[in-house]
Amino acid sequence: MSMKSSITEKLGAAFAPERLEVINESHLHAGHKPEFDGEGETHMRVRIVSSAFAGMSRVARHRAINDLVKAEFDAGLHALAVEVAAPGEATRW
Repeated sequence: MSMKSSITEKLGAAFAPERLEVINESHLHAGHKPEFDGEGETHMRVRIVSSAFAGMSRVARHRAINDLVKAEFDAGLHALAVEVAAPGEATRW
């Protein structure tokens, strides 16, 4: 299973989101290190809207997501940008 699929599956099961998008942005980071060509699944962005986040602080929301994808970080995920909201909260996407 791809990293993107694994993250999508875990977030869907844990948070029952009404909106979820997992985007592979690895190609945007090519050249940041001489040995990194932007291939693979090392940099991801998560956009998620779920009632599970209602009443949670921004830090608590990020921690909940990062804790859930610990195995992916251990397997080579380098960076995870998180855009999270509860229903009714404004998003830029």
